[in-house]
Amino acid sequence: MRSTMHNHDDSGASPAVKSADRVLTILEYLADHRGATFAAIVRDLGLPNSSAHQLLRTVRQRGFVEFDELTREFKLGFRLWEVAQSYSSVQHLADVAQPFMDELTAITKETVQLSRLDGLENVYLAISESPHPMKLVSSVGHRLPAHTTGLGKVLLSELPDAVIDERLDGVVLERFTDNTIVDVAQLRAELRRIRERGYGEDREEYVIGCRCVAMPIHDPGGATIAAMSVSVPTPRFNQQVARLIREALPETIRQLEVKLGAKA
Repeated sequence: MRSTMHNHDDSGASPAVKSADRVLTILEYLADHRGATFAAIVRDLGLPNSSAHQLLRTVRQRGFVEFDELTREFKLGFRLWEVAQSYSSVQHLADVAQPFMDELTAITKETVQLSRLDGLENVYLAISESPHPMKLVSSVGHRLPAHTTGLGKVLLSELPDAVIDERLDGVVLERFTDNTIVDVAQLRAELRRIRERGYGEDREEYVIGCRCVAMPIHDPGGATIAAMSVSVPTPRFNQQVARLIREALPETIRQLEVKLGAKA
């Protein structure tokens, strides 16, 4: 359970940021308490009465919070549930993709991963592990800097140039190995190459001893929704393995996209 006691000494924040933070704090509080009176919210969160009243009125009008006249308690509203359902699509994608990933692992004998982009990180949604003793070890929910992985670079390459520029503006790219791309201009050039050839690679850029090939996954409308990769320990990675992956991976993704509703 989250702690709902927050320090609201945020006098340095702008009014908009302060209000946004307080709204999210209220929603978290109501999620933990399954409902609370106005007095309890103000007391436990240390909010001014006037601010709490205005914020609760706004979120009630938008349907994110409801007021029970019988118990005089505020509770999470139906609109919040509707918004949260958008994330059910993530689980749906992982569930649909898993059998295809398992089949790809059976073909390549290597670890297959599914990932989505969150800012400048790629988040792992599903994994099918290699049967080999020596293999990539990862976990669902794990995050890695996108500039260090094949999956992350593929997902970044699928963004419009303006969005890429905005996300990279003022960013210092962390180095993990000698092969990590830490120059923003070099990363942009790499993203252009990935767009041209249709796949990205991790050449021991996050950890020495691991290589991977990754490709994007599109929804029926053509939007990029995720990426899939095959990761191989460097000692097993050779031209034959790379060729097998570049043949099997796009076919797996094609079958997955058809399952998701794309035209065969």
